[in-house]
Amino acid sequence: MTFETLKPQIETIVSNTTLPTDDKLLQICQLLDENISYYNWVGFYFKNGDKNELKLGPYVGAPTDHIIIPFGKGICGQVAVSNENFVVPDVAAQDNYIACSITVKAEIVIPIFVNGENLGQIDIDSNTPDPFTEEDERFLEFVCAKVATLL
Repeated sequence: MTFETLKPQIETIVSNTTLPTDDKLLQICQLLDENISYYNWVGFYFKNGDKNELKLGPYVGAPTDHIIIPFGKGICGQVAVSNENFVVPDVAAQDNYIACSITVKAEIVIPIFVNGENLGQIDIDSNTPDPFTEEDERFLEFVCAKVATLL
């Protein structure tokens, strides 16, 4: 399944007026996990109130101990500070990487902006070395823009 065929499904999930936001976010995680073979862990992190930290939201994949991530720590924490996409083709080459699983080879994190403020991010781990392309970035930016309408 291509990114273009997934976009209308993302829009359908987001526009569902009967589901709570966390259920919509979980459905987005499930959709991506089930349809993109190299997306092996898909989840959302959100700014934890007024604290300079991220809190884990809905996700699919292996359980993680990383429920809270301080700003600046790991890839997610760096995106919370930089406000920029971060694509990591090889996590072993990153000094500030927080290992979740020995099977993870690559990671992509895209921020979610609401009124210009970075309120969260989508975080995707892959067990495939260097799988993410510019197409992944553009698609995940689309997903984050849709998610922003829920926040």
